[in-house]
Amino acid sequence: MFHIVVRLIPTKPARQIMAGLLLVLILLSFAPSSLSLAQEGNTEVLLAQKAGPAVVFIETVGRETELRRRLRAKNRVSELSFSTPAFRFSAVPVGSYGFITPKYLGMALITRSPDLPFEAVSPTPNSFEIHKLADGTGMLVGFVEAQLKPQLTSSQRPKNVRLGLYSNPSGKAPHIVALPLAKLLVDRMPTRLDPKEPGSAVLFEVDLQGTADSASR
Repeated sequence: MFHIVVRLIPTKPARQIMAGLLLVLILLSFAPSSLSLAQEGNTEVLLAQKAGPAVVFIETVGRETELRRRLRAKNRVSELSFSTPAFRFSAVPVGSYGFITPKYLGMALITRSPDLPFEAVSPTPNSFEIHKLADGTGMLVGFVEAQLKPQLTSSQRPKNVRLGLYSNPSGKAPHIVALPLAKLLVDRMPTRLDPKEPGSAVLFEVDLQGTADSASR
């Protein structure tokens, strides 16, 4: 049809003008559908970011080394093999785990810093473990009380859950968990259970956002 219309126009300049107009109309006819597809794609990405990774809760209790091994296997993370001991979270390859001191962790979460300091070897006995999952998201590892399981593992948390996350296991907090960093809100620094002992286990009070809340909030 395009060629028929052009042939019916008597002069060459007029044909060129008409051809240009027809091309514009054809392109405009495809624009709404392309825009709609782009908007749908963006929505899917935003929803995926909003949902965030689920909490990982290991039900069994036992030795700390074994609990950490099981959680690492579940999250599919492995030890860093770099010669440099310290990194930034953004520079660490996916599928890795590392450690951060309570002080730096508290400062990073309170200030909502996008890039955590990340060490291959635990610098202190009370350091917190960080997992960088295959999709690049970060998980904070710690120990919690058994009674928190229903609130942490529910697929639909209607509101924030206030909890105490310990750096090391104890009779009070025997269960190891991994919490999505993007879902944590913090308003105070971690505290040592024994203020006189630098390597004492640390308690970190955090708010885990509900599943309906935005991760960037």
